[in-house]
Amino acid sequence: MKRSVSIILVSAMTAALLFGCGKSASSDTGSSSIDEPIPQTATSSAAATSSASAASTDSEKPPKDGMVRSDVTNEWVDEAVNKQRPLAVMYPINKEAQPQYGLDRVGVFYEIMEEDNMSRQMGIIQDYSGLDRIGNIRSIRDYFVYLGLEWDPIFIHFGGPVVYVHDILTRSDVDNINGTGDTSGPDYGAFYRVPKSGVAVEHTAYTDSDHITAAIKKAGFEVDHRSEYYVSPHFTFAGASDPNTLSDYSDAVDAKEIDMAGCYPTSKSALSYNAEDKLYYKTIYGEPQKDAESGNQLAFANVLIEKCYYEVRDEKGYLAFQMHDTTKDGWFLTQGKMIHVTWKKEGDYKPTTFYDDNGKEITLNTGKTMWFVIQDDKTFTVDGKTYNEGSTNTKTGV
Repeated sequence: MKRSVSIILVSAMTAALLFGCGKSASSDTGSSSIDEPIPQTATSSAAATSSASAASTDSEKPPKDGMVRSDVTNEWVDEAVNKQRPLAVMYPINKEAQPQYGLDRVGVFYEIMEEDNMSRQMGIIQDYSGLDRIGNIRSIRDYFVYLGLEWDPIFIHFGGPVVYVHDILTRSDVDNINGTGDTSGPDYGAFYRVPKSGVAVEHTAYTDSDHITAAIKKAGFEVDHRSEYYVSPHFTFAGASDPNTLSDYSDAVDAKEIDMAGCYPTSKSALSYNAEDKLYYKTIYGEPQKDAESGNQLAFANVLIEKCYYEVRDEKGYLAFQMHDTTKDGWFLTQGKMIHVTWKKEGDYKPTTFYDDNGKEITLNTGKTMWFVIQDDKTFTVDGKTYNEGSTNTKTGV
């Protein structure tokens, strides 16, 4: 699957041009930890459930009329929910910001490094109706936008480094609700503070489904997926009666304990596999990562690890990730096994597609997906064995 390509190095301040695909929607559209912008210099009808929570989730027949398989999780949802543009919500991973609201509804959860040796998370929430609180919410980075656009979402964030996010967030095809209300976008009255004793103010910004619905209407954003942008289906899923156990791969390895501390040294994100329900349970700082409302620990049927070329942009430590590429490695974990994959993304709205070493697109299992984007020279361990060891940060691909 690997092929040689020329090595291309770019200057840090022009990285946005490399890592995105330009400003025009007519093409394939294609420091500090605080959330204040830096100066410019250049009750639900289809509430999300655990993947193993009900037999009807795995049935081949809809539980009731008007339900379809979700593009995000392959679980049954109302057709109206599947047609609706999801939210892409920026969640901080700081210890003092835990636990957080709305995580039970996240269908795909991303974690990527940012500056100050800290990572950040973005949750794709397909059905956000009936949520009394979402957040807390923090700032965005441009590579989260380039990654998230393939879901045709509405981005929910609280500011960001204007010099790096302004161009992408103000593109005519990109819709965002911005808590700081700076030049990267208005807040549309969507946010409020919930102070908490001993917690810094940047960890106190929240919203909810009513505020979001009102803000989307005020902004004039389209509620349903835009046919000129959204590509459906997004993932290839295994049939409910025939899950992908990775038994077809002779090189599949056991994958029960996943330690991502080499990639995320502060949060020390990790996953442990439960053979009874066939889910991976997430921890941060050595403790279960939970939804603040339900107390449920985050659990995933699928885990994707996407290796990316990156650069340090400036003296503040802001990073840039190349989210469009065609030759980079990755790993896919499900049902207690792991295989090597490669990935390809060729446009902002083109889905990131993962392929096995035979060149065939991988098949995910019904349920939620944890998606780690890692710096291409960092390591992680699975069942005590280190992976990506000896790698170097060299740009390949487009």
